[in-house]
Amino acid sequence: MPEDDNFALIDVPSAPLGAGQVRVANRWLSVDPYMRGRMNDVKSYVPPFALGEPMQGGAIGEVVESNSPDLPVGAKVQHMLGWREEAVLDAAEAQQLPPLGVEDQAYLGQLGMPGMTAYFGLLEVASAKPGDVVFVSAAAGAVGSTVVQIAKAKGMTVIGAAGGADKCAWVKELGADHVVDYKAGPVARGLMQAAPEGIDVYFDNVGGDHLDAALLAARLHARFAICGMIDIYNDAKPQELRYLAKVIGARINIRGFIVSDFFAQMGDFYRDMGGWLKEGKLKRHETVHEGIAAMPEAFRGLFTGGNMGKMLVRL
Repeated sequence: MPEDDNFALIDVPSAPLGAGQVRVANRWLSVDPYMRGRMNDVKSYVPPFALGEPMQGGAIGEVVESNSPDLPVGAKVQHMLGWREEAVLDAAEAQQLPPLGVEDQAYLGQLGMPGMTAYFGLLEVASAKPGDVVFVSAAAGAVGSTVVQIAKAKGMTVIGAAGGADKCAWVKELGADHVVDYKAGPVARGLMQAAPEGIDVYFDNVGGDHLDAALLAARLHARFAICGMIDIYNDAKPQELRYLAKVIGARINIRGFIVSDFFAQMGDFYRDMGGWLKEGKLKRHETVHEGIAAMPEAFRGLFTGGNMGKMLVRL
């Protein structure tokens, strides 16, 4: 688990703007579980963070100085130079927020990377369809809570797993048909009680006993979308999957994915999510910390159950 002495808060001079660049005053910063993987010096789908350099992550801010006609002063933008109060970057590296009539910070959660992860993971990777029984781990998190709502909007039966009575109650409010409280007993037992005839789709954010329970409950030709395994991010313990052999007999399709695989289809995401917003089918919740100095605490909270919905830092 990252500790305070792994981080340093450093003042740096404001960088001058080059041609085609903008200066963005960050207003909202994101912390996400994938950032933990970038703290390990290993080969992965993105390079690790560099020691002694600012960390990176999703951010929403306002252009306060511009050398680009595409992003004038006052434009609200999203970019990946978070973990800092101000960012200087090429205009091409920032995206102006689409006009969907929501608060700016929604574009770091339900209408940003976590929402896209939920949308494409469920509908493209797992090929979920109306009538499917879908099991979602970490259903009270930013990704999982959106999976629950998309699945219900598409006519699926949804079983969510969350930790504690408050989170389970919120997942139920989102429309889940059943909720398994993993803090109240074994996940496998709770899932089998909720879905005695099994599941067609599993959306995995956790790994570990949640993945094992999903294997046990899987129907013939079940599809698993593997988004994350937060259970092992801070502890390199081996996965103990007692029911892994079920993959063979049930012909389970298990597929990992990265949301960037689907950036070319972003228009589909905004079209459908915008429609569900107008129909009142989407809800969101945010856990907000205040100030740049709170970034490490907010980040650690992702691994200790400290968030309901999207974890954010407001500047």
